[in-house]
Amino acid sequence: MEIPKGHQVIMPYLILKGAIKFIDFAMEVFNAELNLSKMREDNETLMHAELNISGSTIMLCDATFDWKAATGNLFIYVDNADETYHKAIKAGAKSVLELKDESYGRTCGICDPFGNVWWITSLKINS
Repeated sequence: MEIPKGHQVIMPYLILKGAIKFIDFAMEVFNAELNLSKMREDNETLMHAELNISGSTIMLCDATFDWKAATGNLFIYVDNADETYHKAIKAGAKSVLELKDESYGRTCGICDPFGNVWWITSLKINS
């Protein structure tokens, strides 16, 4: 099996209300890069997009009458959980798990403005 470059065997596919604004959120908070974006003919509905976050791909599109919103829970490793958590809150996310130290690292959880829950972890405990 040959997987297309930039793809992985398993990738989340999010169907969102406000997918274009989600792209902005992911770029601001997680330094995501937009690899592909296709708009429908109405030029307002995102038909398909692909974001890359540190080598991992998230596919997404806008919810429509035929395709209802389907958000997800996403686990992400970051260099600094504290910094990422605060950027997410500033960008409109709500806290679902306050920052804390665990045996596996510094961790927290946020719900982004689009309904996705992100479990954010840095392997080293930040000082």
